[in-house]
Amino acid sequence: MKQTIVIRTDLKMGKGKCCSQSCHASIASFLKSKKQDREKWINEGMKKVVLKVSSEKELIYLFNLAKKEKLPCELISDAGLTQIRAGAITALGIGPADNKKIDKITGKLKLM
Repeated sequence: MKQTIVIRTDLKMGKGKCCSQSCHASIASFLKSKKQDREKWINEGMKKVVLKVSSEKELIYLFNLAKKEKLPCELISDAGLTQIRAGAITALGIGPADNKKIDKITGKLKLM
């Protein structure tokens, strides 16, 4: 079991902003997962990986693939209070879910 967070690099977010958006994506997708998957993931140590894409188009494409595979997932849109314009899609959370199912979607992406 693992969870994958995907961050857009084209927005040039600062480190703190990236961390904040990653946390939003993690919690949002966690809340969409099945209770037994949440519990198993917690008991296994809450494995996460943070990956990157260079565009909104890529992020939405991955989101649609994850939805098609029936994985818990959530896109994060910024509130626009600091660095990014309101409504900009900044991150994607997928899982927690089976490693192989997530890797099918994000396995070729590079680490953040």
